[in-house]
Amino acid sequence: MNTYDWIVVGGGLTGAALGYELQKQGLRVLLLEPDSTIANATRYSYGGLAYWAGTSPLTRQLCEEGIAVHRQLSQELDADTQFREFETLLTIEPEEDPDTVATDYNRFALPARRLTPSEANEIEPLLNPNAISGALLLPHGHIEPQQTNRAYLQAFGRAGGVLQPEEVTGFAYNGDRAVGVKTAEGTYFAEHIAICAGGLSRALLQKCGIPVKLYFTQTEILETPPVEELRLQTLVMPAIIDRFELEEKAIQPEFEPLWKRESGEPVPPILDAGAIQFRDRHFILGQLSRAIANPHFTPDAAASEAKIRDAIANIFPSLAPLPATWHRCLVAYAANSLPLVGALAGIEGLHLFSGFTNTLLFAPPLAKHFARWAAGETGTLLEQLQSY
Repeated sequence: MNTYDWIVVGGGLTGAALGYELQKQGLRVLLLEPDSTIANATRYSYGGLAYWAGTSPLTRQLCEEGIAVHRQLSQELDADTQFREFETLLTIEPEEDPDTVATDYNRFALPARRLTPSEANEIEPLLNPNAISGALLLPHGHIEPQQTNRAYLQAFGRAGGVLQPEEVTGFAYNGDRAVGVKTAEGTYFAEHIAICAGGLSRALLQKCGIPVKLYFTQTEILETPPVEELRLQTLVMPAIIDRFELEEKAIQPEFEPLWKRESGEPVPPILDAGAIQFRDRHFILGQLSRAIANPHFTPDAAASEAKIRDAIANIFPSLAPLPATWHRCLVAYAANSLPLVGALAGIEGLHLFSGFTNTLLFAPPLAKHFARWAAGETGTLLEQLQSY
């Protein structure tokens, strides 16, 4: 019988970080991830670490802890996460009032430097200054998400963790307690199970009759090969992220039946025009977001690519024509903008570690808190996140 202290379901950055931290505590951990390429939200993210974005004592603490973790993570994992500290440039649309946008950013932990269009263009020469009314500049961190994910998995294995390429299809129970997970290969047993499957977490739990207020957007981006002749100096995103408004609208009570049936699109898609260039010089451009309840929905890739290119052409004319490959992934989020981290009510032994906003920054420190709690520590940060 295969028995563990913890089974972690999902091998993206959240699952890899949690598995590693649990294994470090001396617990016996099995991590299940069916996709060897892990083509998920981690793989297609911008890699940004917005440690300026805390708005409450809790999120400010997570920002501080998160950037502290990343500053030494390459050394800890004995692998290069390509961490760097640079800046994010947040563009303000022509119809938006720069004064109002700048004032709204006063709520964040770190102050933003306000820029005129010409000042923004001096910092980011590829930017079209005629497409904006201004911009904000903030300190930022950045990693290569896929390499960081891989580094966590390798460190997990070196620490004694077990990684199996299998898909979880259900749970094994003893009364009201989840005691294991089922896959096509068999059943694995554990004292505790942590679901870290990102946007697929809801579908897995819902299929097993477990309701949870975890949602997802379908996110689409373009990825270029390395481009040596063009250099982006910052991570660029709109100052007003329409995806956040889409997420809030999509989970209003009147739309809950759509999520339960995995059918329908509560609100129209949006497009936040942004860009990042990685250290190997490839770009990610995007992003188009949809609130579609079916996690297996397949959009029209050609139409989506055209929309992304049109939006990028306005703000970065030289980037829009670059050869690129369209990709999609699911991005999980929770109803209150805080991650769902901790035990699921009503089912002993089953836990969630998903629904992050600012995932790459918050998941590593929260994985540490979670693992210390799992090892018996009391008074941890998890108590503040029991919101479901």
